[in-house]
Amino acid sequence: MMVKLNEQNREQYEQLILDTLEAGDRKQFLDTFLELHPTDQVDFFIKLKDDRRKRVYDYLSPEDFSHIFEGLDIDDQKRIYQELDEPYSSEMFNNMFADDVADFLEAMTGGKAEDILQKMDQEEAQEVKELMAYAPETAGAVMTKEYVSITSTEVVSNVIDTLRKDAPDAETIYYLYVVDEVERLVGVISLRDLITAQPTETIENVMGTRVVSVDDDMDQEDVAQLIKKYDFLAVPVVSKQNHLIGIITVDDVIDILEEEATEDFGEISAAKGATDVNVSSFKAARRRSPWIIMLMFFGLITAGVIGQFEETLEEIVLLAVFIPLIMDSAGNTGTQSLAVAVRGLALGTIKKGSIGKMVRREFGTGIMLGLICMAVLAITVTIMYQHWMLALIVGFSIFCTLSIATVIGATVPLIINKLKLDPAIASGPFITTVNDILGLLIYFSIATALLDFL
Repeated sequence: MMVKLNEQNREQYEQLILDTLEAGDRKQFLDTFLELHPTDQVDFFIKLKDDRRKRVYDYLSPEDFSHIFEGLDIDDQKRIYQELDEPYSSEMFNNMFADDVADFLEAMTGGKAEDILQKMDQEEAQEVKELMAYAPETAGAVMTKEYVSITSTEVVSNVIDTLRKDAPDAETIYYLYVVDEVERLVGVISLRDLITAQPTETIENVMGTRVVSVDDDMDQEDVAQLIKKYDFLAVPVVSKQNHLIGIITVDDVIDILEEEATEDFGEISAAKGATDVNVSSFKAARRRSPWIIMLMFFGLITAGVIGQFEETLEEIVLLAVFIPLIMDSAGNTGTQSLAVAVRGLALGTIKKGSIGKMVRREFGTGIMLGLICMAVLAITVTIMYQHWMLALIVGFSIFCTLSIATVIGATVPLIINKLKLDPAIASGPFITTVNDILGLLIYFSIATALLDFL
């Protein structure tokens, strides 16, 4: 019986497995280790030292170890692969799901992927090659070929017998896909409907014909949103001719959503490709530097704005005290609206007819924030500096700045999305810098216009 460890018995159980490994008791090790949940097997294995890992390779069959290898991240897979004998690794790849092998080979360089494919079983290798032929981040690239398909003329009892034989090799059997004589998708039946149907009933009479499927070239993020919308455990992937060619399961969707969220976070923070803590300092700096350099030049524009109003600053030096306040408030407010817009676009909650509503809402929010901040600043500045006109200038400037900053933060991602680009590239630092410049222009323009009253 498979054991899922909890925090109380984890250390004791792991020590027991380690003791059997150290003692060279292969049978006891297998009996104990293989009872673990696959995730716990991965956690235990990755903490082992080199000599102990080599003993694990001797004890576990390539098929058993394939489940561990699938659970490792790409960097660990590359490292572990170097430790494996060629026949062992080839048999391991033969027992892995095709999509997991394809993901690993995509990360290999120097012709190693082709060498691995040549040493694999040709039928297994062909499935992997088919997946690798699709464009990255499409349904075809992330689907798996291990699924169960049946025909509409089959009898329920026969399908159940088929499942007993084919289920171990399929990634999921919760949905069975019905195809015609040329492999076109014509229906679907859930495992629950199959079990509750009469044994003598034909599949045609119990299957559903309104099948939700995805094209092989659909973007992986759109696939994830579709599975989320329908609460599917899996979705079939079809060709342009509606031929069933694979499925995408919910565990793949979780990985897709994590990948897309990481990508968006990197875009919105101007750190794309450098958010992984395992990335070296040099690589992180190289990937972040283009944005930082671009924003540095934007900073020169900010300095130029201040220089344009040098005479105003010379007249009233006290105005310089509030420059950081204006800039920070504008940037922070714009970034908040940016997050709202990017999230809405990513989740698909912002539709064509609701764009105006969203922008109006953000503008209204900016006005309300501006009024609140204006009131607080007007009172605070008047008390601190005993200057009601200065308080009016600062307060009215913050009101105008926040009102405009929210609109900019909300509309820039919408414009970028309209241009068929990732809206997340309207990064926080970019929006902040733009709003800084506009905030300063508003502040000094108002101050210059009212200079005679100061």
